[in-house]
Amino acid sequence: MTDTSTIRKTMHYAHSPEKVWDSISDGKAISDWFIKADFKAEMGYQYTFTHEDTIINGEVKEVNRPKKLAYTWIIKGVGIETLVEWILEEKDGGTELTIVHSGFDKYSDEKRESVFSAHSGGWEHQLSSLAKFLG
Repeated sequence: MTDTSTIRKTMHYAHSPEKVWDSISDGKAISDWFIKADFKAEMGYQYTFTHEDTIINGEVKEVNRPKKLAYTWIIKGVGIETLVEWILEEKDGGTELTIVHSGFDKYSDEKRESVFSAHSGGWEHQLSSLAKFLG
């Protein structure tokens, strides 16, 4: 049986942890490569991401520049809180970035697999988008 409670994706970027950090923690940068963002990497900041009709809200839970950023993830109209963690490690002259999105076990059995699959594919795409953004 496949674990559909936590997504874990890792990608290596040929850039410093500080540069990758700036790309995942600054609202303007996030808006450029990922999603329209009202976001600040400040503990307790209540952020909003907007994509077409989808609104995602949450709260910044951990800020450890340039090693880890974590925030809750609540899709408006769904109301289930999950957690997104970005973990950065200096490695091989660049940065190994791991995204961990957990909490999918809060979804009903009927919805979990499709929601998990959609987010898993989405994060795969976004890590590639970040690579293009970083150049």
